[in-house]
Amino acid sequence: MRISTLLLFILLGTQLNAYAEILPEAQLSIKIPMIKKSTSRPMSVAYIESYKKYYIADGGLAPMASEFEAAISKSEVHAYDDKGQYVNSAKPGYDNRSIYFNPNTKQLETVTYNVSSDVGFSPNTGIYALDVSETGEIKNTSNEVIQFNPAFGHSGTMPTYDAANKRYFAKQGRSPLVFIVDPKVREKIGEIALDLAKAQVAHDDLSDLFVAYTGIKGEELALLDVDHKAVLIFDISGQYVGKSELPKTLKLRANNHYTGLGYANNLFFVFHENEGEFGTYYGFKVMR
Repeated sequence: MRISTLLLFILLGTQLNAYAEILPEAQLSIKIPMIKKSTSRPMSVAYIESYKKYYIADGGLAPMASEFEAAISKSEVHAYDDKGQYVNSAKPGYDNRSIYFNPNTKQLETVTYNVSSDVGFSPNTGIYALDVSETGEIKNTSNEVIQFNPAFGHSGTMPTYDAANKRYFAKQGRSPLVFIVDPKVREKIGEIALDLAKAQVAHDDLSDLFVAYTGIKGEELALLDVDHKAVLIFDISGQYVGKSELPKTLKLRANNHYTGLGYANNLFFVFHENEGEFGTYYGFKVMR
């Protein structure tokens, strides 16, 4: 009897530990004040554990090509250490939408604007690996991973990467839909409809083109509720699980619906435009 009870306890404990606890109030873990003005607009955040460094990508369209200037985006990528101190900046030449570290390839990668070719074709669109020095500084050089893929849908989507299954989650604009994308396939391999009604929000309350993949079983997707200042958590089927409240003193603006978002080092990042000369990224712990 005691053995059966003990086994039941162990099984229940194992099942419970498979799920993280959603923090009712998000915990601020790091502030990264921007040391220089964004070359266009601040987009997303990546982290490389081996270097203990964060990488923040700007986004912005390239100029029209001319006899004097190539059609290459002037957007920069900036490196900061895990204390929020500035390291360096580089200009790989992409209109970045999301940046992430890929543990499968051991590369820092960026997904560009119009990765789907939704609004026509242009140079330097797709997914690219950004070069990093042996000590973690970002470099100007890069290599192509894939060219455009229509499976990503909306031209402005900020996809997040599921390294375990080698797939992307691409939120669609003005919609509760999230496309599941295998980069080797030219059509979406699945679609998730987020249950916004259960979360008691409308699509225009939320970040329009970004949903974070957390990798946590049962709480896989995290989404910023801009209007109510909270991070909403959904499972992989789109069912609402719960929320983590952001500080009510945090002043979010219209840009937070489209830019200044990220999920890296198990933190949900939000750009706080009002703090510092050039704005500050806040990294919040929303689950433990």
